[in-house]
Amino acid sequence: MTANNTKYNIVKAASRGHADHGWLRSSHSFSFAGYYDPEKIHFGALRVLNDDYVAAGEGFGKHPHDNMEIISIPLSGELKHGDNLGNTAVITAGEVQVMSAGTGVIHSEMNNRTDIPVEFLQIWVFPDKKSVKPRYDQKKISKESVTNRLGQIVSPDEGEEGVWIHQQAWFHLGEFDSDATIKYELKRSENGVYIFLLEGEANVDGHRLNKRDAIAVQDSAALSIELSKGTKILVMEVPVTW
Repeated sequence: MTANNTKYNIVKAASRGHADHGWLRSSHSFSFAGYYDPEKIHFGALRVLNDDYVAAGEGFGKHPHDNMEIISIPLSGELKHGDNLGNTAVITAGEVQVMSAGTGVIHSEMNNRTDIPVEFLQIWVFPDKKSVKPRYDQKKISKESVTNRLGQIVSPDEGEEGVWIHQQAWFHLGEFDSDATIKYELKRSENGVYIFLLEGEANVDGHRLNKRDAIAVQDSAALSIELSKGTKILVMEVPVTW
């Protein structure tokens, strides 16, 4: 692959879908619920990327999923999980949660606090195996692992850093307290990269991103990412032939 063949698609924050239900404010990178854009159905195996703000004491009551890898990354507040597998847990910023829905699971995700909202990323990935046994896991992300570097938080392998999912996908999170330039090398030639800027400013192969902007990249073996002080970035590498 050469740079001349690389495809870039910038998704500006203002172009995302938005929903305000009072108790829930959500921004959608891809078509979801009442938001539909035929140009934004999914990016390969990446099906959903939602910014969710849930009011104090509110949340998503019990509802079903199947054959989807569901990842939650809290940004602030406390998120309480419950499911019919017997799992109950509270996750906060600095943790990552995964649920392999597989043959089917019923779960709830509620704001654990009655005084402040909870903000989290809800991410869905199509699995590479259907009808697996449902499972739940959560892990702490050490501050050191993501400070001034890209720390792995999701992978296909149980023995690797972060949580694992049923897909040839890798997620990395980085928080930068000074200007930096890093190189991201893809794990698989069949994959593409969806970069989501949580905070700050970045430049990906010459393409400028601001807070909540994203860029989808295909047909590239490596990316050069320039980051400004105060930037927080999520890099999601997923299969694109989906």
